[in-house]
Amino acid sequence: MKLLIENISIVPMTADNYLIEKGYIVIADNKIEEVGEGEAPTDHYNQRLDGTNQMVLPGFVNTHTHAAMTLLRGYADDLPLMEWLENKIWPMEAKLTAEDVYWGTMLAIIEMIKSGTTCFADMYFFMDDVARAVEQAGMRAVLARGMVGVGPENEQAINESRELVGKWNGKANGRINFILGPHAPYTCPPDYLRRVMRLAEELEVGIHIHLAETAGEIADINRIYGKSPVAHLESLGLFKHQVLAAHCVHISEQDIEILAKYQVGVAHNPESNMKLASGIAPVPEMLKAGIPVALGTDGASSNNNLDMLQEMRTCALLHKVNTLDPTVIPAYQALQMATTNGAQALRLDSEIGQIKAGMKADIILVKVDEAHFIPCYDLVANLVYSGQASDVNTVIIDGNIIMQDRVIKTINEKEVLAQAKRVGAKLR
Repeated sequence: MKLLIENISIVPMTADNYLIEKGYIVIADNKIEEVGEGEAPTDHYNQRLDGTNQMVLPGFVNTHTHAAMTLLRGYADDLPLMEWLENKIWPMEAKLTAEDVYWGTMLAIIEMIKSGTTCFADMYFFMDDVARAVEQAGMRAVLARGMVGVGPENEQAINESRELVGKWNGKANGRINFILGPHAPYTCPPDYLRRVMRLAEELEVGIHIHLAETAGEIADINRIYGKSPVAHLESLGLFKHQVLAAHCVHISEQDIEILAKYQVGVAHNPESNMKLASGIAPVPEMLKAGIPVALGTDGASSNNNLDMLQEMRTCALLHKVNTLDPTVIPAYQALQMATTNGAQALRLDSEIGQIKAGMKADIILVKVDEAHFIPCYDLVANLVYSGQASDVNTVIIDGNIIMQDRVIKTINEKEVLAQAKRVGAKLR
């Protein structure tokens, strides 16, 4: 099966600001076979896509979200994190069923596909149903069952995680990866984290954890363990495993050195951190230290959308104003955070995040002929600072056309929207 995409501008993300102004991409089965400039070679193609007035780039990688929290979008807004979480979100989540989580995840997947995300990292519960949604929709995902070590379900979380890794890891033609999801240092005591690490070693999988999100967390962990959360996890040996750390807002120079030493992937969630007033992560310093800092949206209850184009723009602008330096996080670096850095943070950089021969065909076509893209002096800058979700026209994941001309082929959108409305009404 060969697919040709021709007459396109290509941002392959293989070198700084490298752009193919007019070129083509050949996809064979689920991989990119050839990327070239000018006219495509004469050959037999099963399908051709004309990319006139469109740019092609790797699909966005959302490195931290809780997909089914789309069902809580707009619920409990304008509260600080712990009040929001303990008094509002956790009690409401206790009402969710497996079926609810399936429809909430499907709703999230529609939103992500329509804004150019081809891969996401998710931590939640009823993860069997999340995986089922990912498989049916044709998405790529790194999934983790949330694990809380201080509650009555701590043993259940260990057992379910083992079962989920065995059932789903590598499934859907390799589009689904399962890792472990200890919630945070303040909900997972040292003995529990040691159990998680032993399980990670047994199953040969990575770990996804919230880390250093709020000033309150820093104070509590320092009071209990006499260390910062980052130093605490290092002392336990957690970073000897492949770790994806969400947030990393309140970290010191010493913490940055630790994260860089172990090449911990960091999921930066600027809009969620802003909305919950958690703080501003030292992203320029982390990037300078060589840490693979990527972007995540967090859940739609604390964002309130899953739009990675918007997240890129917010990231770039936030750190410019925070440092009073307009050169910080330039457009291309913001795009790197949403693509190549995301793939690296999820340990998928040998498969996705760049457009070059041999990589999995996870790519998006973005229309560049709308008013907000014209004139065009710098295509990447226009994308980061002017691009909108509605500009994403076509989405290809694992070589399959998942959305074409903004019509998703793998999901009955009307049914999903109706079911999500039904669940929302029930929760109210």
